Amino acid sequence: MKVFNTLSRTKEEFEPLEQGKVKMYVCGPTVYNFIHIGNARPMIVFDTVRRYFEYKGYEVNYVSNFTDVDDKIINKAIEEGVDASVISERYIAECKKDMEGMNVKPATTHPLATREIGGMIRMIQTLIDKGYAYRADDGTVYYRTRKFKDYGKLSHKNLEDLQAGHREIKVVGEKEDDLDFVLWKPKKDGEPYWESPWCQGRPGWHIECSVMAKHYLGDEIDIHAGGEDLIFPHHENEIAQSEAANGVPFSKYWMHNAFLNIDNRKMSKSLGNFFTVREISEKYDLQVLRLFMLSAHYRSPLNFSAELMEASKNGLERILTAVERLGERIGAASGDEMTSDEEAVKAQAEALKEKYEAAMDDDFNTADAISAVFELVKLANTSVTEESTKALALYMKDTITSLCDVLGIITERKEELLEADIEALIEERQQARKNKDFARADEIRDTLAAKGILLKDTREGVKWTRA
Repeated sequence: MKVFNTLSRTKEEFEPLEQGKVKMYVCGPTVYNFIHIGNARPMIVFDTVRRYFEYKGYEVNYVSNFTDVDDKIINKAIEEGVDASVISERYIAECKKDMEGMNVKPATTHPLATREIGGMIRMIQTLIDKGYAYRADDGTVYYRTRKFKDYGKLSHKNLEDLQAGHREIKVVGEKEDDLDFVLWKPKKDGEPYWESPWCQGRPGWHIECSVMAKHYLGDEIDIHAGGEDLIFPHHENEIAQSEAANGVPFSKYWMHNAFLNIDNRKMSKSLGNFFTVREISEKYDLQVLRLFMLSAHYRSPLNFSAELMEASKNGLERILTAVERLGERIGAASGDEMTSDEEAVKAQAEALKEKYEAAMDDDFNTADAISAVFELVKLANTSVTEESTKALALYMKDTITSLCDVLGIITERKEELLEADIEALIEERQQARKNKDFARADEIRDTLAAKGILLKDTREGVKWTRA
């Protein structure tokens, strides 16, 4: 199995630190609002990477954090007049709903930054003791970037170029060098804070991930992953902190997914092309979004458009229809052993399965893997007939289902509700809202959404459509 390592800029043979086990850390979202489809890409991509490792027999310890203390969270809390924890807890819950809709498996551990402050203080103190960090008079603790000899090895930036880029930037506080970055910062009025040896304050963003990875995976890990926007400075700074503090290489492999564009333009609120996963779920089953995200190689830029989403919707329908038809054949057919002609069909299917695995072994090429799945679907549609044995139908269904499961594609069609049942649930939801039982109202909406029924509240009443 080959993995493209951002550190070396080459595909490398994957060799875990411990035989049969993978320790993997993926940077998660900052929880101040609903996640957007840009957040969804790394979630889906690296969930698929995890699933393929498990398919290959590895035991995967998969850690993905929630950043629950940040300027954006604090600003939202001030805006609403609530504690920052109210904002973070709300949007962690909403994020988990969206992840479930996209069939992203829960991580082995989803650590929260606010619960790891003690570890952050200890790592910062270690860096100070080793001479890699220093305290300014106002209590801010900075990392001495120049002291870490390998700084820039991930982003392939050198300190001279970075220094040139900082010449116009005013030095904040009492930095020794423009390039030094914050490990701990003093509190401001109205902000959450923690006690530390340096001041009442909170951690910098970069130290959070270094500490959470160390706590749940150890000083050395196999894979660190995230969006390519995190390579610099976030992941570069993580390496500097972790390797200086722990004295060993931080991560053996670094994986990064490329950006997601909207109609060939960068996603931006100012351009009006910013979409949350929740908004997409109002138009499409999130399995369609997942198939779309995997339709290109994770290191290639991906363009989101209505046309491409419709193509993914049609592709998903082809898979579901084929599996449904195979299920019907299994129920109607007999014969526990394949005929010689069917053995030849099985051999073709095995070759396509090998093609699928070869694609995934080549740096998780999900685009080619999906092509192999569609070839299997075509083979099943043309080869499994009313005369076929139960054995062939069962083999084809199991093969397609297992390969789709690695991609996180659910092959069982969602049970469709009758219109009368939908209307009854909508009526119950309206009554729950009148009774101010908003938890029940939300539960009904989520239940309907899970069955592909999308609600829209309008002045004329509740409108619904099937996804």
